[in-house]
Amino acid sequence: MHQIIHAIVDAQSRDDALGVARGSVFDRLVGATVDSSATFDYYVTFNEEGTHIAGKGRWGELPIAARLDADEGCELLKRGWNSTKVEFERNLTVVRDALASLSDEEIMNDNDFIRHRCRRLGAHAGPSVYLYDSSGHGIRTFEDFVWAYKDLNEPWIVPADVHY
Repeated sequence: MHQIIHAIVDAQSRDDALGVARGSVFDRLVGATVDSSATFDYYVTFNEEGTHIAGKGRWGELPIAARLDADEGCELLKRGWNSTKVEFERNLTVVRDALASLSDEEIMNDNDFIRHRCRRLGAHAGPSVYLYDSSGHGIRTFEDFVWAYKDLNEPWIVPADVHY
């Protein structure tokens, strides 16, 4: 499966933002750094040419990176937040319905993949999270966003196509 995730980073230029996002966020999320484990299989950023099944080839043109205070940046942020919120609400509905209808034994046995859904509901990274701070930590609430954003001098947002 594929999705677009977004990294919010501090940088002085578009190229710097892309470099920071790749090194501090996306590489960590695919387990390419010493201190990380793979959450996603791989990623493709939107500066990469010649990809027909990922990045631009899959999703069309998106900014390579955008200032968070520019229209493009606001659109990427809105897209990421809306996706996070929709995925949370979808998982929450499934969990609530399953908890109301399944027995304790059925839940323990992971009927209807309820334990998997609970894990996704509480996930800090992975397919349920579409926004990340500059350390590769998922932004799951408005407070997470404020915490990540408040110390940035020049905030940028960088999208990437990820596979899981």
